[in-house]
Amino acid sequence: MAVPTLHRLREVAAGAGLDHLGCTSADPLDDTRRVLEERRDQGLNGSMQFTYKNPGRSTDPHATLPVARSILVGALSYHRNAPQPPTERGPLARVARYVWADDQERLLAGLEAVAEELRDAGYRAVVLSDQNHLVDRAVAHRAGLGWFGKNANLLVPGSGSWFILGSVLTDAEIGDRPDVVADGCGPCVRCIDACPTGAIVAPGVVDARRCLSWTLQSTGSFPVDQRVAVGDRIYGCDDCQDVCPPNRREQLRVRPGRPAELDRVGDPDRAWVPVLELLESTDHEIMSAHGRWYVAERDPRYLRRNALVILGNVGDGSDQRVRRVLASSLAHDDPLVRSHAVWSARRLGCDDLVVELHDDPDPEVQAELERAVPTLRDSAGGAHAATTGAP
Repeated sequence: MAVPTLHRLREVAAGAGLDHLGCTSADPLDDTRRVLEERRDQGLNGSMQFTYKNPGRSTDPHATLPVARSILVGALSYHRNAPQPPTERGPLARVARYVWADDQERLLAGLEAVAEELRDAGYRAVVLSDQNHLVDRAVAHRAGLGWFGKNANLLVPGSGSWFILGSVLTDAEIGDRPDVVADGCGPCVRCIDACPTGAIVAPGVVDARRCLSWTLQSTGSFPVDQRVAVGDRIYGCDDCQDVCPPNRREQLRVRPGRPAELDRVGDPDRAWVPVLELLESTDHEIMSAHGRWYVAERDPRYLRRNALVILGNVGDGSDQRVRRVLASSLAHDDPLVRSHAVWSARRLGCDDLVVELHDDPDPEVQAELERAVPTLRDSAGGAHAATTGAP
Protein backbone atom coordinates (compact mmCIF):
# COMPACT_ATOMS: atom_id res chain seq x y z
CA MET A 1 0.00 0.00 0.00
CA ALA A 2 1.31 3.42 -0.92
CA VAL A 3 1.67 5.67 2.13
CA PRO A 4 0.25 9.18 1.64
CA THR A 5 3.05 11.73 1.98
CA LEU A 6 2.98 14.41 4.64
CA HIS A 7 2.78 16.96 1.85
CA ARG A 8 -0.38 15.31 0.52
CA LEU A 9 -1.90 15.03 4.00
CA ARG A 10 -1.21 18.71 4.58
CA GLU A 11 -3.05 19.53 1.38
CA VAL A 12 -6.02 17.52 2.61
CA ALA A 13 -5.85 19.19 6.04
CA ALA A 14 -5.72 22.69 4.56
CA GLY A 15 -8.61 21.92 2.24
CA ALA A 16 -10.64 20.76 5.25
CA GLY A 17 -9.95 23.97 7.17
CA LEU A 18 -6.99 23.07 9.40
CA ASP A 19 -4.28 25.69 9.79
CA HIS A 20 -1.33 23.38 10.51
CA LEU A 21 -0.51 19.67 10.34
CA GLY A 22 2.55 18.04 11.81
CA CYS A 23 3.78 14.47 12.13
CA THR A 24 5.66 12.48 14.72
CA SER A 25 6.23 8.88 15.72
CA ALA A 26 3.82 6.92 17.89
CA ASP A 27 6.52 6.30 20.50
CA PRO A 28 5.36 6.78 24.11
CA LEU A 29 5.80 10.28 25.57
CA ASP A 30 7.87 9.13 28.52
CA ASP A 31 9.08 12.60 29.58
CA THR A 32 5.52 13.89 29.59
CA ARG A 33 4.37 10.95 31.69
CA ARG A 34 7.03 11.71 34.29
CA VAL A 35 6.02 15.39 34.38
CA LEU A 36 2.34 14.52 34.83
CA GLU A 37 3.15 12.11 37.66
CA GLU A 38 5.43 14.61 39.40
CA ARG A 39 2.91 17.43 39.23
CA ARG A 40 0.10 15.16 40.36
CA ASP A 41 2.23 14.05 43.32
CA GLN A 42 2.78 17.74 44.15
CA GLY A 43 -0.96 18.38 43.99
CA LEU A 44 -0.62 20.91 41.19
CA ASN A 45 -3.50 19.32 39.28
CA GLY A 46 -5.91 20.09 42.11
CA SER A 47 -9.15 18.23 41.38
CA MET A 48 -8.35 18.00 37.66
CA GLN A 49 -8.30 14.43 36.39
CA PHE A 50 -8.19 14.36 32.60
CA THR A 51 -4.66 13.27 31.53
CA TYR A 52 -3.56 13.24 35.19
CA LYS A 53 -5.90 10.36 36.01
CA ASN A 54 -3.88 7.78 34.09
CA PRO A 55 -0.63 9.32 32.79
CA GLY A 56 0.57 5.99 31.48
CA ARG A 57 -2.42 5.73 29.16
CA SER A 58 -2.45 9.42 28.19
CA THR A 59 1.16 9.32 27.06
CA ASP A 60 1.16 6.00 25.20
CA PRO A 61 -0.58 6.10 21.80
CA HIS A 62 -0.48 2.31 21.66
CA ALA A 63 -2.99 2.16 24.52
CA THR A 64 -5.53 3.47 21.99
CA LEU A 65 -4.20 1.97 18.77
CA PRO A 66 -1.74 -0.86 19.49
CA VAL A 67 -0.49 -0.92 15.86
CA ALA A 68 0.10 2.86 15.71
CA ARG A 69 3.33 3.91 13.98
CA SER A 70 2.72 7.61 13.31
CA ILE A 71 0.70 10.50 14.70
CA LEU A 72 -0.60 13.39 12.61
CA VAL A 73 -1.28 16.49 14.70
CA GLY A 74 -3.67 19.18 13.49
CA ALA A 75 -4.10 22.75 14.75
CA LEU A 76 -7.07 25.04 14.13
CA SER A 77 -7.06 28.72 15.11
CA TYR A 78 -9.98 29.92 17.22
CA HIS A 79 -8.89 33.55 17.42
CA ARG A 80 -11.51 36.20 16.78
CA ASN A 81 -11.63 39.88 17.65
CA ALA A 82 -13.76 40.64 20.68
CA PRO A 83 -17.29 41.81 19.88
CA GLN A 84 -18.85 44.85 21.50
CA PRO A 85 -20.63 43.90 24.74
CA PRO A 86 -24.44 44.13 24.70
CA THR A 87 -24.56 46.81 27.41
CA GLU A 88 -28.35 47.11 27.33
CA ARG A 89 -28.65 43.66 28.96
CA GLY A 90 -27.28 44.63 32.38
CA PRO A 91 -24.16 43.31 34.17
CA LEU A 92 -22.19 41.01 31.88
CA ALA A 93 -19.94 38.00 32.39
CA ARG A 94 -17.04 37.35 30.05
CA VAL A 95 -16.46 34.06 28.20
CA ALA A 96 -13.07 32.84 26.94
CA ARG A 97 -12.44 32.85 23.18
CA TYR A 98 -12.25 29.11 22.68
CA VAL A 99 -16.01 28.69 23.05
CA TRP A 100 -17.12 31.66 20.95
CA ALA A 101 -17.88 29.27 18.06
CA ASP A 102 -18.10 25.54 17.35
CA ASP A 103 -14.43 25.28 16.41
CA GLN A 104 -14.06 21.84 17.96
CA GLU A 105 -16.48 20.50 15.36
CA ARG A 106 -14.40 22.09 12.60
CA LEU A 107 -11.22 20.62 14.04
CA LEU A 108 -12.73 17.14 14.20
CA ALA A 109 -13.99 17.46 10.62
CA GLY A 110 -10.51 18.40 9.44
CA LEU A 111 -8.90 15.54 11.32
CA GLU A 112 -11.48 13.12 9.93
CA ALA A 113 -10.60 14.27 6.40
CA VAL A 114 -6.96 13.39 7.09
CA ALA A 115 -8.01 10.06 8.63
CA GLU A 116 -10.17 9.24 5.59
CA GLU A 117 -7.22 9.87 3.27
CA LEU A 118 -5.25 7.28 5.24
CA ARG A 119 -8.14 4.82 5.37
CA ASP A 120 -8.69 5.13 1.63
CA ALA A 121 -5.05 4.14 1.21
CA GLY A 122 -5.68 1.00 3.29
CA TYR A 123 -4.42 2.14 6.69
CA ARG A 124 -6.05 2.37 10.07
CA ALA A 125 -6.66 5.84 11.50
CA VAL A 126 -8.18 6.99 14.81
CA VAL A 127 -9.06 10.62 15.58
CA LEU A 128 -8.47 12.01 19.09
CA SER A 129 -8.98 15.52 20.42
CA ASP A 130 -9.52 17.00 23.89
CA GLN A 131 -9.71 13.55 25.46
CA ASN A 132 -7.73 11.85 28.20
CA HIS A 133 -6.44 9.32 25.67
CA LEU A 134 -3.57 11.59 24.59
CA VAL A 135 -1.75 14.74 25.72
CA ASP A 136 -2.39 16.83 22.61
CA ARG A 137 0.09 19.61 23.41
CA ALA A 138 2.97 17.20 24.03
CA VAL A 139 2.35 15.39 20.74
CA ALA A 140 2.10 18.71 18.88
CA HIS A 141 5.39 19.86 20.40
CA ARG A 142 7.16 16.67 19.34
CA ALA A 143 5.61 17.00 15.89
CA GLY A 144 7.28 20.38 15.44
CA LEU A 145 4.16 22.55 15.46
CA GLY A 146 5.47 24.90 18.12
CA TRP A 147 7.19 25.44 21.45
CA PHE A 148 5.85 25.53 25.01
CA GLY A 149 5.34 29.06 26.31
CA LYS A 150 5.87 29.98 29.94
CA ASN A 151 2.08 29.71 30.39
CA ALA A 152 2.34 26.04 29.23
CA ASN A 153 0.43 26.74 26.01
CA LEU A 154 1.82 25.64 22.66
CA LEU A 155 3.00 28.61 20.56
CA VAL A 156 3.04 28.16 16.80
CA PRO A 157 5.83 30.21 15.13
CA GLY A 158 4.37 33.28 13.49
CA SER A 159 0.87 32.54 14.74
CA GLY A 160 0.82 32.33 18.54
CA SER A 161 -1.22 30.10 20.82
CA TRP A 162 -4.83 30.65 19.76
CA PHE A 163 -5.18 27.05 18.55
CA ILE A 164 -7.09 23.93 19.46
CA LEU A 165 -5.30 20.67 18.78
CA GLY A 166 -6.13 17.11 17.82
CA SER A 167 -4.43 14.01 16.49
CA VAL A 168 -4.82 11.13 14.08
CA LEU A 169 -3.20 7.85 15.15
CA THR A 170 -2.33 5.61 12.23
CA ASP A 171 -0.45 2.40 11.44
CA ALA A 172 1.04 4.09 8.35
CA GLU A 173 4.75 4.80 8.57
CA ILE A 174 5.03 8.46 7.56
CA GLY A 175 8.69 9.25 7.37
CA ASP A 176 8.67 13.04 7.05
CA ARG A 177 9.06 14.17 10.67
CA PRO A 178 9.77 17.88 11.36
CA ASP A 179 12.29 18.95 13.99
CA VAL A 180 11.16 20.16 17.41
CA VAL A 181 10.75 23.95 17.45
CA ALA A 182 13.21 25.85 19.65
CA ASP A 183 11.97 28.02 22.51
CA GLY A 184 10.84 31.41 21.26
CA CYS A 185 9.90 33.14 24.52
CA GLY A 186 13.37 34.21 25.60
CA PRO A 187 13.32 36.35 28.76
CA CYS A 188 9.68 37.43 28.32
CA VAL A 189 7.54 36.83 31.45
CA ARG A 190 4.44 38.83 30.52
CA CYS A 191 2.12 35.84 30.91
CA ILE A 192 3.46 35.13 34.40
CA ASP A 193 3.02 38.75 35.48
CA ALA A 194 -0.47 38.99 33.97
CA CYS A 195 -2.01 35.94 35.65
CA PRO A 196 -4.71 37.30 38.00
CA THR A 197 -4.06 34.67 40.68
CA GLY A 198 -0.36 33.88 40.25
CA ALA A 199 -1.21 30.43 38.91
CA ILE A 200 1.93 30.21 36.72
CA VAL A 201 4.25 29.18 39.54
CA ALA A 202 7.30 28.60 37.31
CA PRO A 203 7.98 28.85 33.56
CA GLY A 204 5.74 26.24 31.95
CA VAL A 205 4.21 25.15 35.27
CA VAL A 206 0.59 26.03 36.11
CA ASP A 207 -0.97 25.30 39.49
CA ALA A 208 -4.50 24.26 38.54
CA ARG A 209 -5.72 25.11 42.03
CA ARG A 210 -5.07 28.79 41.27
CA CYS A 211 -5.95 28.82 37.56
CA LEU A 212 -9.28 30.58 37.05
CA SER A 213 -10.02 28.50 33.95
CA TRP A 214 -10.07 25.39 36.11
CA THR A 215 -11.55 26.96 39.25
CA LEU A 216 -14.57 28.07 37.23
CA GLN A 217 -15.10 24.43 36.21
CA SER A 218 -14.45 22.88 39.62
CA THR A 219 -16.97 21.64 42.14
CA GLY A 220 -17.56 22.99 45.63
CA SER A 221 -17.41 26.51 46.93
CA PHE A 222 -15.55 29.08 44.83
CA PRO A 223 -12.22 29.80 46.57
CA VAL A 224 -12.58 32.93 48.68
CA ASP A 225 -9.14 34.25 47.78
CA GLN A 226 -9.99 34.09 44.05
CA ARG A 227 -13.43 35.71 44.08
CA VAL A 228 -12.36 39.29 43.52
CA ALA A 229 -9.65 38.19 41.08
CA VAL A 230 -12.14 36.34 38.88
CA GLY A 231 -13.68 39.71 38.02
CA ASP A 232 -16.28 39.23 35.30
CA ARG A 233 -15.04 35.87 33.97
CA ILE A 234 -17.64 33.09 33.96
CA TYR A 235 -15.93 30.55 31.72
CA GLY A 236 -12.22 30.37 31.00
CA CYS A 237 -9.52 33.03 31.29
CA ASP A 238 -7.52 34.45 28.38
CA ASP A 239 -5.24 36.84 30.27
CA CYS A 240 -1.98 34.95 29.80
CA GLN A 241 -2.66 34.68 26.07
CA ASP A 242 -3.91 38.24 25.65
CA VAL A 243 -0.58 39.69 26.77
CA CYS A 244 1.62 37.23 24.84
CA PRO A 245 3.60 39.17 22.16
CA PRO A 246 3.21 36.50 19.43
CA ASN A 247 -0.54 36.53 20.00
CA ARG A 248 -0.72 40.32 19.91
CA ARG A 249 1.14 40.31 16.60
CA GLU A 250 -1.15 37.75 14.96
CA GLN A 251 -2.81 39.05 11.81
CA LEU A 252 -6.27 37.60 11.29
CA ARG A 253 -6.94 36.16 7.88
CA VAL A 254 -9.73 34.24 6.23
CA ARG A 255 -8.86 30.55 6.43
CA PRO A 256 -10.00 27.82 4.03
CA GLY A 257 -13.14 26.04 5.06
CA ARG A 258 -14.24 28.55 7.70
CA PRO A 259 -16.97 31.18 7.45
CA ALA A 260 -15.26 34.52 6.83
CA GLU A 261 -17.43 36.39 9.31
CA LEU A 262 -16.25 34.13 12.14
CA ASP A 263 -12.63 34.98 11.35
CA ARG A 264 -13.26 38.66 11.95
CA VAL A 265 -15.26 39.01 15.16
CA GLY A 266 -16.75 36.82 17.85
CA ASP A 267 -20.44 36.24 18.43
CA PRO A 268 -21.55 38.64 21.21
CA ASP A 269 -24.11 36.10 22.42
CA ARG A 270 -21.27 33.66 23.02
CA ALA A 271 -18.63 36.11 24.21
CA TRP A 272 -20.84 37.66 26.91
CA VAL A 273 -23.44 36.31 29.31
CA PRO A 274 -26.00 38.63 30.96
CA VAL A 275 -25.55 37.78 34.63
CA LEU A 276 -29.04 38.65 35.83
CA GLU A 277 -30.68 36.74 32.99
CA LEU A 278 -28.70 33.63 33.92
CA LEU A 279 -29.64 33.90 37.59
CA GLU A 280 -33.30 34.43 36.68
CA SER A 281 -33.34 31.33 34.44
CA THR A 282 -34.48 27.83 35.31
CA ASP A 283 -31.94 25.03 35.48
CA HIS A 284 -33.21 23.71 32.15
CA GLU A 285 -32.84 27.13 30.53
CA ILE A 286 -29.30 27.51 31.85
CA MET A 287 -28.17 24.17 30.47
CA SER A 288 -29.94 24.75 27.17
CA ALA A 289 -28.04 28.01 26.75
CA HIS A 290 -24.65 26.91 28.12
CA GLY A 291 -24.60 23.13 28.02
CA ARG A 292 -21.93 23.17 25.31
CA TRP A 293 -19.48 24.24 28.04
CA TYR A 294 -17.83 21.84 30.43
CA VAL A 295 -20.11 22.21 33.46
CA ALA A 296 -19.03 20.28 36.55
CA GLU A 297 -21.26 17.26 37.08
CA ARG A 298 -23.55 18.76 34.40
CA ASP A 299 -25.11 20.69 37.27
CA PRO A 300 -26.22 24.31 36.68
CA ARG A 301 -25.64 25.11 40.36
CA TYR A 302 -21.98 25.77 39.48
CA LEU A 303 -22.90 28.32 36.82
CA ARG A 304 -25.18 30.00 39.35
CA ARG A 305 -22.29 30.00 41.82
CA ASN A 306 -19.96 31.62 39.28
CA ALA A 307 -22.59 34.16 38.24
CA LEU A 308 -23.18 35.22 41.84
CA VAL A 309 -19.48 35.82 42.42
CA ILE A 310 -19.36 37.88 39.21
CA LEU A 311 -22.45 39.84 40.25
CA GLY A 312 -20.62 40.75 43.44
CA ASN A 313 -17.80 42.13 41.30
CA VAL A 314 -19.74 44.00 38.61
CA GLY A 315 -23.22 44.60 40.02
CA ASP A 316 -24.86 47.68 41.50
CA GLY A 317 -26.38 47.10 44.91
CA SER A 318 -28.79 50.00 44.48
CA ASP A 319 -30.33 48.52 41.33
CA GLN A 320 -33.74 47.04 42.13
CA ARG A 321 -33.40 44.17 39.68
CA VAL A 322 -30.05 43.23 41.21
CA ARG A 323 -31.66 43.24 44.65
CA ARG A 324 -34.53 41.05 43.44
CA VAL A 325 -32.11 38.53 41.95
CA LEU A 326 -30.06 38.50 45.14
CA ALA A 327 -33.17 38.01 47.27
CA SER A 328 -34.27 35.10 45.10
CA SER A 329 -30.82 33.51 45.27
CA LEU A 330 -30.68 33.97 49.05
CA ALA A 331 -33.94 31.98 49.26
CA HIS A 332 -32.72 29.24 46.88
CA ASP A 333 -33.07 25.64 48.10
CA ASP A 334 -29.42 24.91 47.26
CA PRO A 335 -27.07 25.99 50.10
CA LEU A 336 -24.22 26.45 47.60
CA VAL A 337 -26.29 29.10 45.83
CA ARG A 338 -27.38 30.72 49.09
CA SER A 339 -23.83 30.93 50.45
CA HIS A 340 -22.49 32.64 47.33
CA ALA A 341 -25.51 34.94 47.26
CA VAL A 342 -24.53 36.02 50.79
CA TRP A 343 -21.03 36.93 49.60
CA SER A 344 -22.41 38.83 46.60
CA ALA A 345 -25.04 40.70 48.61
CA ARG A 346 -22.58 41.77 51.29
CA ARG A 347 -20.01 42.80 48.70
CA LEU A 348 -22.62 45.03 47.05
CA GLY A 349 -23.64 46.58 50.36
CA CYS A 350 -26.99 44.76 50.48
CA ASP A 351 -26.55 43.43 54.02
CA ASP A 352 -30.21 44.07 54.76
CA LEU A 353 -31.08 41.21 52.42
CA VAL A 354 -29.17 38.59 54.41
CA VAL A 355 -30.73 39.24 57.82
CA GLU A 356 -33.16 36.32 57.56
CA LEU A 357 -30.31 33.88 56.86
CA HIS A 358 -28.73 34.23 60.29
CA ASP A 359 -30.74 31.15 61.33
CA ASP A 360 -29.81 29.19 58.19
CA PRO A 361 -28.75 25.65 59.23
CA ASP A 362 -26.10 25.25 56.54
CA PRO A 363 -22.52 25.71 57.81
CA GLU A 364 -21.32 27.21 54.51
CA VAL A 365 -23.99 29.89 54.70
CA GLN A 366 -23.02 30.64 58.29
CA ALA A 367 -19.35 30.82 57.30
CA GLU A 368 -20.19 33.39 54.64
CA LEU A 369 -22.17 35.45 57.14
CA GLU A 370 -19.19 35.51 59.51
CA ARG A 371 -16.49 36.10 56.89
CA ALA A 372 -15.16 39.59 56.18
CA VAL A 373 -16.11 40.64 52.63
CA PRO A 374 -14.34 43.46 50.74
CA THR A 375 -17.12 45.71 49.47
CA LEU A 376 -16.87 47.39 46.09
CA ARG A 377 -16.77 50.84 47.64
CA ASP A 378 -13.84 49.78 49.84
CA SER A 379 -11.90 47.92 47.15
CA ALA A 380 -8.99 49.74 45.57
CA GLY A 381 -10.20 51.16 42.28
CA GLY A 382 -13.86 50.51 43.13
CA ALA A 383 -16.06 48.76 40.62
CA HIS A 384 -13.45 49.08 37.88
CA ALA A 385 -11.00 46.97 39.87
CA ALA A 386 -13.57 44.20 40.23
CA THR A 387 -14.68 44.37 36.61
CA THR A 388 -11.15 44.02 35.27
CA GLY A 389 -10.24 41.23 37.66
CA ALA A 390 -7.79 43.24 39.75
CA PRO A 391 -7.25 41.64 43.16
